[in-house]
Amino acid sequence: MATPTASPIPVVVVGALGRMGAEVVKAVLASDDCRVAGAVDTTPGKEGVDLGSELGLGALDVAVTSDFEGCLCAVSQEVRQLGQGQGAVMVDFTHPSVVYEHTRAAIAYGVHPVIGTTGLSPEQLQDLQVFSEKASVGGAVIPNFSVGMVLLQQAAAAAARFYDHAELTELHHNRKADAPSGTCIKTAELMEELGKSFNPEEVEEHESLAGSRGGRRPSGLRLHSLRLPGLVAHQEVMFGAPGETYTLRHDTMDRSAYMPGVLLTVRRVRQLNALVYGLERIL
Repeated sequence: MATPTASPIPVVVVGALGRMGAEVVKAVLASDDCRVAGAVDTTPGKEGVDLGSELGLGALDVAVTSDFEGCLCAVSQEVRQLGQGQGAVMVDFTHPSVVYEHTRAAIAYGVHPVIGTTGLSPEQLQDLQVFSEKASVGGAVIPNFSVGMVLLQQAAAAAARFYDHAELTELHHNRKADAPSGTCIKTAELMEELGKSFNPEEVEEHESLAGSRGGRRPSGLRLHSLRLPGLVAHQEVMFGAPGETYTLRHDTMDRSAYMPGVLLTVRRVRQLNALVYGLERIL
């Protein structure tokens, strides 16, 4: 007797008409085990348009809606009878001002959140982790879906054992709302797990222009942010010691680089019972 084929994973894309959202839609459509179950976007004049037609992909019979909770409710009811580990997944690439509310609402509706939007505070992240654990609804907050970036972060954490001086620079397009990026903060946090202090002062510094030396974390690490058109997403970690420097750099030239990580997270998040932070928790 043939084994029944598993149902495709229903995916709600929030920010579906944005640059990252559109890439997620394309990736889901190209996969053989996922389907677009809903599309949320607040772009004026796009209520009710066909998602596929709007993105130039052909009609998909999926209407764009600005009713975020209504969409979550509908997809939650649709999969309710499928049982444990068969729930819907929400992929969110929107704005820091709404990501906390979106994540909490998804958990409340039993929809597994996969969050690519950065800007959550440590307090908000902690609250969401507690809430998701109580609800037994797994989710993932991923500052960067690139496998290459995970490798850079691991290399930076390893190098931090041997260098006392280090600074981080992240470069993004000029429409990114938050600074420094969540990826840059995550990298610093991994370096700080050693519990050491960085960049001991050797001279009393004076900034003639406030902020010239970047943002200083309690550990002494300094983070710098650049915003320019033409950039996508880039990060550099530079270590220094007498007579040498050691530089780690990752460059994203196209948003399609994130899609394998997005799909991997979508496939695995339904097996989690709480919210996790970082792609390394998924790999």
